[in-house]
Amino acid sequence: MNDGLLPASTGDQGAVTGAEELSAGDGGWYVDTRCTNCDVARQLAPELICEVAGRSEMIRQPRNRAEARQLHAAAFACHVRSIRHSGGQLDGALDPFPLALDDDVHLCGHNSPRTAGANSYLLRRPSGTMMMIDTPRWSSTLATRYEELGSVSDVLLTHRDHAAHGRRYADRFGARLWIHEGDLDAEPDADHVLRGTDPVEIGEGVTAHPLPGHTRGSVLYVADERYCFSGDSLYWSRTTADLEVAESVTWYSIAELGASLVRTADRLHFEWLLPGHGDRKRLPAREMARRMKQLTARVQRLQPRPIDFTAMRY
Repeated sequence: MNDGLLPASTGDQGAVTGAEELSAGDGGWYVDTRCTNCDVARQLAPELICEVAGRSEMIRQPRNRAEARQLHAAAFACHVRSIRHSGGQLDGALDPFPLALDDDVHLCGHNSPRTAGANSYLLRRPSGTMMMIDTPRWSSTLATRYEELGSVSDVLLTHRDHAAHGRRYADRFGARLWIHEGDLDAEPDADHVLRGTDPVEIGEGVTAHPLPGHTRGSVLYVADERYCFSGDSLYWSRTTADLEVAESVTWYSIAELGASLVRTADRLHFEWLLPGHGDRKRLPAREMARRMKQLTARVQRLQPRPIDFTAMRY
């Protein structure tokens, strides 16, 4: 995450503070008890918010405007609105989302409690249209804001856990809704259903790679041999400084995930890893390929274990 977080035009949360919240040395920030330890705030403000005893905590107040902007991003992304300021409600004019990660990908922010706080993204296509990968919380105001970047042609669901608002956003945008048959019961009226385990080109430069494991119908979407939208199948861990799978939160089969990676890893070429849960990372494609090969070998050795959210290595 860079320091150049810029405020967007308007928001839907009200306003009482404004410019004071972006002053250097601004105090009064805290994390309330609703925190679910989803890691989103720590991704956006890693020097200010850390994990303490299984939840996010402020470790210091911002010292400059850049750090104040990071806290606003964390606050507007948090799915339970736990990142608070003692001055009152946040000023919607300081909402930075959708937030550009580079020229072609924006982070949607406004994560949803119905997707366990998962990140979602907007991907720009050469034609100028956009694809939404997984979804933020539903809001007509947010939908309008996302449409300002370009017409959204497709909503791509990575798996059942992130399907909550797919139909609503697709209908609003007039977009096609995609999901894999393995998770079809989570979105039975999807417009396009991916089947089997072979990769499928679904749009200009975009390939769907079915990856059963985290769920029966998990999918990776790879665009332009540059971006990998991985859902909950794999992520970047700041703890291990490496690619990881959520072995303690694998709903379907860790053995199937290992088999999926064996079948798929050599086909994947990308620089950006953009997951639903866990951190994002950009590395040279050759380095990503090396780490994917190592991850595949590690996952093949893993054994099934009980679901345990507290064991996630963010």
